[in-house]
Amino acid sequence: MKSILFYCLAALGEIAGCYAFWGWLRLGKPAWWLLPGIASLIVFAVLLTRIDSDAAGRAYAAYGGIYIAASLLWLWRVEGVRPDAWDLAGAALCLAGMAVILFAPHRA
Repeated sequence: MKSILFYCLAALGEIAGCYAFWGWLRLGKPAWWLLPGIASLIVFAVLLTRIDSDAAGRAYAAYGGIYIAASLLWLWRVEGVRPDAWDLAGAALCLAGMAVILFAPHRA
């Protein structure tokens, strides 16, 4: 369960970092937005190394489901756009895939 917490915090770091670049390049925000964006991306990368997995690729693959769900939450809470039924169905499917990857009894 600790992995889920690290995934959620990593997603927040990645989305915030990427949104800073989005803001600078697409929304006309000042270049100083990149500083907290870069810091957020560093935090994201460090947090992903804390996932309880022997293989980086498996940790990253499982992270995808959390990232998608967190991105839709960001869409709703930060950008003010409520996800529709298709968004939620896609996120549920991705979270199911994440659970299979993360919790399955993998061979070493």
